[in-house]
Amino acid sequence: IAFLITPYVDSLDEWGTPRPIAIVIIFACLIGLIVGLASAIAPLLSIEVTSLQKQVPVIAATAQPRLNQLQGTQLHVAGFQIDLTKPIDAASQHFNDFLLGQFGNAVSLGITALTTALQVILMLIVAFLLAMNSHATSRVMRDLVPSDYRTDFDEIWTATKKMLFAYVKGQLVIAGLIGICSGIAVAVLGLPYALALGLLAGITSLVPYLGPFLGAIPAVLIGLADSPQKAILVAAAYLVISNVILNFIFPKVMGDAVKLPPILVIVAFLAGFSLAGILGMFVAIPVAATIRIIFDHIHPRLFDPPAPPEAVAESSA
Repeated sequence: IAFLITPYVDSLDEWGTPRPIAIVIIFACLIGLIVGLASAIAPLLSIEVTSLQKQVPVIAATAQPRLNQLQGTQLHVAGFQIDLTKPIDAASQHFNDFLLGQFGNAVSLGITALTTALQVILMLIVAFLLAMNSHATSRVMRDLVPSDYRTDFDEIWTATKKMLFAYVKGQLVIAGLIGICSGIAVAVLGLPYALALGLLAGITSLVPYLGPFLGAIPAVLIGLADSPQKAILVAAAYLVISNVILNFIFPKVMGDAVKLPPILVIVAFLAGFSLAGILGMFVAIPVAATIRIIFDHIHPRLFDPPAPPEAVAESSA
């Protein structure tokens, strides 16, 4: 959030608005936008979530016997024979715990809502402080650099901040795209709660690699309560959406955002996962883009031929 709002805060600051007031104005605009969007979808979303919570016992009572019936059997879908023994065994072991953990009772939902609200408040406070002190932080980092290289630091740091701003926007675009496509897919397949399931898919997609799978589990369980074939179709839809977006659209969007070729985005993603797991996937692309920024800045100074004296004299004149 701090990276997202800092450019707009800087613009208001340049126009003479005190920085704390500029941050409050940006926060007010963001909250107004969120409230406006929430007022449009919240009534329907609230109805869907409430209905989904009430249907949890029915879904559990219907889906668990279906899982038991499918154990050790093979399913035929569109002429293909699918062996579900291993997935069904794993799903049966954790079915009830997962379903109750996801949708719970009213008390657990209330506690979760309160915890989320407190986390949001804390996040806004931290974002306010970071945006308020962003220039002070830059000055401290700049003071750590030898004076001969501070101009280079200024250029690299400015380019890095712009890259991080673009990276965050790219992540939000991908999450929104996955959420919209998933919601449309479950609606086309005839599942209820399309808005809630699409929102859940978008939010969980912010978690690298595991996010799309976590977002698909509730939809697959709801489909299973209808029929095994419906569950297979829902799982296939989520698999196609996540693979198409993450393997084709994601590298292009993030590559354009951080100015890396799509193939390097994929390589960085895989390298981050190999070195540090899920955390490595979170930071892989920003780290690779930062290395690219430093390389683009240093390479010409090391390997390009120096400008002729006449050109230097003309430029100084």
